[in-house]
Formats: sequence, C-alpha cells, structure tokens
Amino acid sequence: MSINFLIPEISIIEKIIRPLIIYFFLLIAFRLAGRRELGQMTPFDLIVLLTISNVLQNAMIGPDNSLSGGLIGGLTLFCANGLIGRLTLYFPSLARLLEGKPTLLIEDGRILTKNLRREVMTRSELERAIRKHDLDPETDIPLIKKALLEQDGTVTIIHHSEEREGRQQKTISRLPEKR
Repeated sequence: MSINFLIPEISIIEKIIRPLIIYFFLLIAFRLAGRRELGQMTPFDLIVLLTISNVLQNAMIGPDNSLSGGLIGGLTLFCANGLIGRLTLYFPSLARLLEGKPTLLIEDGRILTKNLRREVMTRSELERAIRKHDLDPETDIPLIKKALLEQDGTVTIIHHSEEREGRQQKTISRLPEKR
C-alpha cells in the first residue's frame, strides 16, 4: 500500500492560506448578504448555500486531494473560526462589525417598511413571525412596542404590556414552516 495519499501535493503554507482566504471571503459575503441567509431561507437561498461549498472547494484545496492536505485545511478553518470567536469576545467593536446590530421592524405599532426592504423581508414573513408569537397581525400590531430582526435571523417582539409587567421577551425563528 502506498502512502502517497498522506503527502500534500502543495506546500503546507498554501494549504493554510487558501482556506483562510475562503473563510474570510464567506464571512464578508454572509455579512453583506444579510440575515436572511442565517435565519430564513427561500429555496433559492438554500441552493446558493448548497452549491457555494462545491464552487469554492477547488479554490480552497487547489490541486491537492491528499488526506493530510484536507486535514490541514479543515484544521485551519476550525482555528480561524475559534480565533474570530475569541476576538469578537474581547473586542466588541469587531463583533458589531462582523455581526451587525438588530434591525427595528416595528416601532410603537408602526411597521417600518424601509427596514423590511433593507433586510429583504416581506410583510407576509413579518406577519408569520407575529403569528408565531401567538399574536394576530390584523389586530395586535398596534400593541407591539418593538419588533427586532436579530443578528441570528430571529425576530424578537416586545409588547407594550410586557414593559409594564416585566415579562420576558419572546424570540422566534424565521425558518420556514414545515409542511
């Protein structure tokens, strides 16, 4: 049995640099694409997510298909992700840059359509989020103090009554309903 499958075909430094470039490219691309990619996907978004790894695979591994080359690339991605996680913990400004901040969707019972458009969110998606809070969009929107699209793609709704009563906020996922 030959051990050639263990020997990388390109230099180790190149095996480290290639995944780092792809990692930071994806980090920036998903930040610019918005929270829709994180919390709620249309079939088109799912297709992009499924194919992006295949499209970028060759750029990440180059002409190397060795086992050790793949392990080096995978380890590089895990290390980069761990480093970014720790850096955002110690540098909140970096976290805000990479993650953004919540987007106000409803304020004092008024839907902010400009913010909906900026987040590529339809009114029907917002109404679905409201219904998941056991509220009726037809009658309960005036009772909503704030609805926020969080960095992770969830929607948080704060009722006027919650502020007075001190109840906890409810957070729901924007994932499409299963049929």
